[in-house]
Amino acid sequence: MQLELITPLIITFNEEANLERVLKGLTWARQIIVLDSGSTDATLAICARFPQVRVVHRAFDSFAEQCNAGLKEVTTPWVLSMDADYVADAVFLNALNFVDGQADGYRIGFRYCIGGKPIRCGFYAPRICLYQVSGAVYHNDGHAHRVQRSGVIAEFPAKLDHDDRKPLARWLTSQARYLPQEADKLLGLTGNELSLIDRIRKTAVLGPPAVLFYVLIVRLGI
Repeated sequence: MQLELITPLIITFNEEANLERVLKGLTWARQIIVLDSGSTDATLAICARFPQVRVVHRAFDSFAEQCNAGLKEVTTPWVLSMDADYVADAVFLNALNFVDGQADGYRIGFRYCIGGKPIRCGFYAPRICLYQVSGAVYHNDGHAHRVQRSGVIAEFPAKLDHDDRKPLARWLTSQARYLPQEADKLLGLTGNELSLIDRIRKTAVLGPPAVLFYVLIVRLGI
């Protein structure tokens, strides 16, 4: 695929711990759109070091609405939708060069990293991150956000590194904020709307040991 057809889109708020590493992996792009919701750390100063970055300011209401607003700023036919802790390495760039672009979107997997070191397994599901902008729209899914994109969705042949180096206290604060959103989602689903994983999560008792067993034993994390 021609790289000039792709615009990376990044949603940020106080991402100085991650953003420079992320932008260094995207210097191939003619333009990078950073949608910022009022960062007070060095996030904007980091953006200023990369001439292809265009910062758009928007007050945060939800992740889905931030992404939908960002899509309106994209002028290329394709977008690479990134969280501010997704790092693209040389292997990913090589795959990007050679993917045929025949699909309407590509589902990308992740290598979960701690302090820059990949761990053996993780619990972070693949996401549709590379897709044609036309007809794409985001919706909220609990605390998360998902893009709805009709057409053929293919598997991308390389992974992104999920490497968040913000302080643990920031992560814990985020989890406390996400918890009621996930609870509302689970309590609002019934019957066939619930996946097997959601059924286990909804029991409250089975969820924690099931996750430990899956990650440590099934995925060989131990």
